[in-house]
Amino acid sequence: MGYRNKNTGYVNDILASRSVIKRANYAIIPPDGLVNNSIPGFENCELSILATPKLGATFVDYIITLLDGGQNKAGFGGEGIETFFYCLEGKITVWADDAEHTLEAGGYIYCPAGVILKFANSNGGANSEAFLYKKKYEAVAGYETHVVVNNVANLEKIAYEGMKDVILQNLLPADLGFDMNFHILSFEPGACHGYIETHYQEHGAYMLSGEGVYNLDNEWVPVKKGDYLFMGAYVPQATYAVGRGEAFSYLYSKDCNRDPQL
Repeated sequence: MGYRNKNTGYVNDILASRSVIKRANYAIIPPDGLVNNSIPGFENCELSILATPKLGATFVDYIITLLDGGQNKAGFGGEGIETFFYCLEGKITVWADDAEHTLEAGGYIYCPAGVILKFANSNGGANSEAFLYKKKYEAVAGYETHVVVNNVANLEKIAYEGMKDVILQNLLPADLGFDMNFHILSFEPGACHGYIETHYQEHGAYMLSGEGVYNLDNEWVPVKKGDYLFMGAYVPQATYAVGRGEAFSYLYSKDCNRDPQL
């Protein structure tokens, strides 16, 4: 199995963790303590499972290191399952609907339910890093989704709620066929949300850069690059960016465009 941080033996300190797990409410999962999981189809990959229904999420998130020869040629996703794949570092070749694409840092692909995603490390023998997501698709008559391939470098930068030091990027179309979206929020040091949010939508969020202090259920906790957050429905949430010289940014999912079921 092994740890994601590759540390072995005893630590030179008491055993401690920044992890906070409050099932169906919120969770903070730092890299230290994450274990590598073996899953059929993933070859030469160091894969850690983040959020799952056991945590209270309606989706599953993963963080993956693709080693030399790392791949999933068996296919990911399938009937009723939509997927999203984001390249954090390196170079990765992906296949969907018989089309081949190359993703570099900031590149991503969304596959609709029923479209099988395959991928392989193509970084010249060096490792690549990726974030992976899957969820059951909630279909609505008269609407459908489609494969989306892009890179965040091509996306519009929107002043979030009119705040020029908080930038929002929408990774998927504003189309009612999609029952979820991915965004990147980026806060310059000292910037913050305009208010503490309380809403129906849940999030899985991977910290891309910088440092912040996050309000989760009215408890302020420090977070930084490499941490993962799960925010359940209705949990109060907001952040202040802290640190020096680097924006605090994160990639996050949001369920949308659907009426809650009874």
